[in-house]
Amino acid sequence: MTDAIDPVARVRDAAAERGLDVELRERPAAESLVEAAALLGIPPASIVKTLVVKRSDDTYLFALIPGDRSISWPKLRAVVGVNKLQLPDPARALAATGYERGTIVPVGSSTDWPVFADERIVGERIAMGAGAHGYSMFVQADDLIAAYRAVVADISQSID
Repeated sequence: MTDAIDPVARVRDAAAERGLDVELRERPAAESLVEAAALLGIPPASIVKTLVVKRSDDTYLFALIPGDRSISWPKLRAVVGVNKLQLPDPARALAATGYERGTIVPVGSSTDWPVFADERIVGERIAMGAGAHGYSMFVQADDLIAAYRAVVADISQSID
């Protein structure tokens, strides 16, 4: 990582700069989202995955998706107004955000990419990555949405 500051401290500092009240919690490493939810004592839907998504012009965006759902590419493309989106490889995701895949969160990202939040997180207290493996960040979704001026839309689908 090019950033000399501890990634969890970076999340904490960036949250404070935006007036976000967050709780950063250390937890044992988890092999899956379901396992992380069990360790935190919350349902999988309360963990929100932050996906960094690459546009065709090599810019990125963040998609916030409830843990019990998956990204809907057709819905997200329609909301963003583009024909092509893709997940970057881990090295590009790290370069775009300053965070390793599995720890990515908009808070403290090395670049403030636009945020698109699935409508199902509105009004919820959610857990997210916290910049480093073995940590989770809890935040009110509405506060996060407001702090990042996120576009809220139906951008997910059920996992079948």
